[in-house]
Amino acid sequence: MGRDEVLKKFTPKMENVLQILHELQNRNPKHYIQKEDINAVAKYLNTTMAAIYGIVGYYTMFSSRPRGEHIIRLCTSPVCNMKGAKDILETLKDTLQVQPGGMTEDGEFSLEFTQCLGQCQHSPVMMVDTEIYGELTPEKTRETIRDIQEKET
Repeated sequence: MGRDEVLKKFTPKMENVLQILHELQNRNPKHYIQKEDINAVAKYLNTTMAAIYGIVGYYTMFSSRPRGEHIIRLCTSPVCNMKGAKDILETLKDTLQVQPGGMTEDGEFSLEFTQCLGQCQHSPVMMVDTEIYGELTPEKTRETIRDIQEKET
């Protein structure tokens, strides 16, 4: 489905901007919103590109840069931090050889932070694509990454 088809699915009202942006990002194989998307959304909603860039920049679920095939979002809420999110971050960095905000050399994974995944009872927590993984330990984190990699082969 192309950009124009995505836009036409929604009434041209600002209240639909988040849904439109999600749909555009989800159809992109690199999981990001391109400059051309921002321009098209601004025109469709009769607003400025700056307004759309502001929305894309504000919400952590959006990106204006290409991302990996799988997006890892590590929760950095106070509860997750108290329960070991820093250890999970170090495990992810070591296992994947990637820094937060970056993408692995092979383009398979991106590592990002998120403020809260609403799973405090299972902290520390990360989300890979749309799947949530909780009660993480360094070993469970490595196993999760291995399982995802094995599914790809």
